[in-house]
Amino acid sequence: MSHLVESMAFVRETPWHSLGNQLSPHQPVETWLTEAGMNWTIEQSDVLFNVASDGMHIRSHADAKVLYRSDTLAPLSVVSPRYKVVQPREVLHFYNDLVSAGGFELETAGVLKGGRKLWALAKTGQEALIRGGDRVKAYLLLATSCDGTLCTTAQFTSVRVVCNNTLQMAVGERNGAVRVPHSTTFDPKAVKEALGLGLSSWDAFIGNLKALSKRPVSAAEATQFFSEVLGEQVLDTDGTPASRAMQQLTALNSGVGMGSLLPGSRGTAWGLLNAVTEYVDHQRRARSQDYRLDSAWFGQGAQLKQKALGLAVVLRE
Repeated sequence: MSHLVESMAFVRETPWHSLGNQLSPHQPVETWLTEAGMNWTIEQSDVLFNVASDGMHIRSHADAKVLYRSDTLAPLSVVSPRYKVVQPREVLHFYNDLVSAGGFELETAGVLKGGRKLWALAKTGQEALIRGGDRVKAYLLLATSCDGTLCTTAQFTSVRVVCNNTLQMAVGERNGAVRVPHSTTFDPKAVKEALGLGLSSWDAFIGNLKALSKRPVSAAEATQFFSEVLGEQVLDTDGTPASRAMQQLTALNSGVGMGSLLPGSRGTAWGLLNAVTEYVDHQRRARSQDYRLDSAWFGQGAQLKQKALGLAVVLRE
């Protein structure tokens, strides 16, 4: 499968997408910038257009600007003059004090869609065990775009170690995320202060997951759960799962999924949630690994996982 991940770097284990340059731990930001392909800037210029059909008559458009990469000069997007850019360097420097004093560690960083999206992921140092030795770690993801498709977003994300499935932390009204629109200047200090509530919600978030691992579910409940997540009928007319997605989710929950046979996952609400996260992160059809990652963290895939988490919590109650 082709991919559009422009560049990437990581430490320790190879990421699930098997892309990127491997680094030894505790590298300085300058090394990350180079190895992750983020050592360039987003520049801007006037928007020009030709109004003559039989020759060249160039005019400018004052209410827009084109953003482009300083290294390749490739265009990235056309935006309003009020659009506030967040540079690749700012994404990585966001973690500087967190790494040096807060116990965080950069683990992956990269460029998506030719530079239109930029992101970095760092371990927070917090982790917990779900029933049966199922380890879950907390990460902080910072991502931004220069094409208007994503606010600059900082969010706490859990990663299930056995399969690298990701799930945004959410506890009640707190979703563990701070979003800064591009009409506003990005203030790293203010974002970190706002994120404090998300990190403090880790215990409550893990408490929910542990409760899910103790909630047994029947085959009928599992089928109904996946039907609600996907928003489709439970069975086809001949009694078989109605779609390929339903078949995949059922198989992942029934033993095919990574870690699906662990005591806390097998036949539980936690297992149902893991089937959905693995489906989105690893199995769901996507144009490329780039699009899969984008969807799993920021798009329809992320929404599907949050829907599954909400339904699983309701099932537990």
